[in-house]
This record gives sequence, C-alpha cells and structure tokens, in this order.
Amino acid sequence: MSPRKRRALAIAGGLGLLALAAALVLNALQSNLVFFFSPTQVVAREAPASGSFRVGGLVEQGSLRREADGLTLSFVVTDTAHTVPVSYQGLLPDLFREGKGVVVAGKLGADGVFRATEVLAKHDENYMPPEAADAIKRAGAAPAHLMREAQ
Repeated sequence: MSPRKRRALAIAGGLGLLALAAALVLNALQSNLVFFFSPTQVVAREAPASGSFRVGGLVEQGSLRREADGLTLSFVVTDTAHTVPVSYQGLLPDLFREGKGVVVAGKLGADGVFRATEVLAKHDENYMPPEAADAIKRAGAAPAHLMREAQ
C-alpha cells in the first residue's frame, strides 16, 4: 500500500472515531436533559407523556397531605391558572412551605398525578426559580415580589 493510501485510510479512520465519539456524547447529553414546564403547559399536554421533566410554581395553600408513614406526601403545584397534583416519597427541603415557590422533577403518571423524585425549594424569602416566576407571571396572577424578579 502506498503512503498516500495509508494516510487517507488513517484520516478516514480518525474521522470515523471522532464521529462515533461525538454521537456518544450527544446521546448522553440528550438522555440527561430535563425540561421545565409550568402547570398550565402540563394541563395543555405540552409536557412529555413519558420521560422525566420538571414542573414549577407555587405550593397551593392547604394542599399538603402526609401519609401515615411520614415519608409519603402529596401537594398541589399551581401557577395560579392551573394546578398539578404531586406525589413525593422522601424528605422535603427545610425551606419547603405552602404558598412558596417549588420546582419538582419526575414523571407524570397515567392518572394525571406527577410522581416527583426530587423537590427543590426556594433559598430565601424573595427567590423563586426564574422559570417558575415566568410561568406564574404569564398566568397573570403573580405576587408583587415575583413580578419584579421576573422582569
């Protein structure tokens, strides 16, 4: 085989390996993406029917219910226009409160209940995740401090 053919074969092999590596990286990134949806988008069926995603908004007042085991609980996330019932098993963050901002990650069940695997709560008095504040602002009935943050 001539040196020219060997060089061409080496370049083609290198490009093939580079393409394979890029495909593997993109596949790994795609499988780890978790998109955010508001309760209004979930109710409108814009969220994936299967697969993980995040829902954010406010924890509806009076909606928190604890089961006898102390670890299983349910609550409702709202953007003031629509609501999504959430079921979660585990320990809640210390800052989790009714009427405060929350983002939950998990999957939507066939019964319409969001099965959360992770609950993220605000970290100070005036903070809400930007996606949740924007969703509430779009719904049109946000508390004043959230309206200022979303701008």
